[in-house]
Amino acid sequence: MAFYGWEYIGVFEPKNPFVLVDIPGKGQGLVATRFIEQGELVLREEPLFVVPQQTTESPTALISRLLNDLDASDREAFLNLTYVHFPEGLDPETHPEEVALAIFQTNAAAAGDGAGLFPLFSRLNHGCSNAFNVVYSFSLSQRALFVYALKDIERGQELLDAYTDTKRTRKERRKYLAEHYGFDCKCPVCSLDDAASKASDERLTAMAHLYERLSTWSEGTIDGVEAIKTANQIWKLGDEEGYWSARGQLAADAARISAAHSDASSAKSWAQKAIEWYTYELGEDSDLVAETRATADQPQEHPAWASRETLSVGGPV
Repeated sequence: MAFYGWEYIGVFEPKNPFVLVDIPGKGQGLVATRFIEQGELVLREEPLFVVPQQTTESPTALISRLLNDLDASDREAFLNLTYVHFPEGLDPETHPEEVALAIFQTNAAAAGDGAGLFPLFSRLNHGCSNAFNVVYSFSLSQRALFVYALKDIERGQELLDAYTDTKRTRKERRKYLAEHYGFDCKCPVCSLDDAASKASDERLTAMAHLYERLSTWSEGTIDGVEAIKTANQIWKLGDEEGYWSARGQLAADAARISAAHSDASSAKSWAQKAIEWYTYELGEDSDLVAETRATADQPQEHPAWASRETLSVGGPV
């Protein structure tokens, strides 16, 4: 059975707006079965298991034990995942415990204070800069991973996550991805012609430098006016590049800066923008949305209120 030219291999579940397919040159991936709206919950998945940050067991023994505790279908879902960096000189057939460790190391995702294995989430392929269209977070209280649509996704379009911070040049991104994940990225951004790629690289590099500059407000290196100007520059470059990642946090940081300088109007404006983007990224019922809504309602109650000199710093432009 074909789906938009790709071979459909997944078990269709009506609750999920995607199917698992074979994608030439990329192995398997998830493709939208219908239009997915920005901010829509795409996937909720509980981990097969979570590995704590600290343990007295050897990594191979720990993963093998956790794997053996799974039922047959979950174990199969784990073992069907791809992996890289298998130890040289070892035969996967005779070292299944090393295979299991390699699978976990390749596919694990942050899960609270540990790292979890989410077999369906692991099928998301990577996209750089403006190419990735979903983002994920882990809820410790619900012990589940949530994937939301960062952008509108058309039917037949592949769902793409970002494996790393992609505010780097194409050469740097490809080097990192090849070393850590074993593939040469050919996402739409990495496949741009040289002129377009150079322009993209310049925007992404400028954004990275501006984020570094924004962080110096905490040290007192720049004042609130300069910090908000920097936040707006990041936002503008993000619009030009189509890079929308972490906008909720950027706006929340700007709200905190505004509150610190006792600028209630700007704090409200930035908080409202943070609510919008946190809702897209994390869902409207997330704790960060609730916290930021409190700032939008009563900026004077923000913990940072009046902790710096009084300034009119400015809102989003």
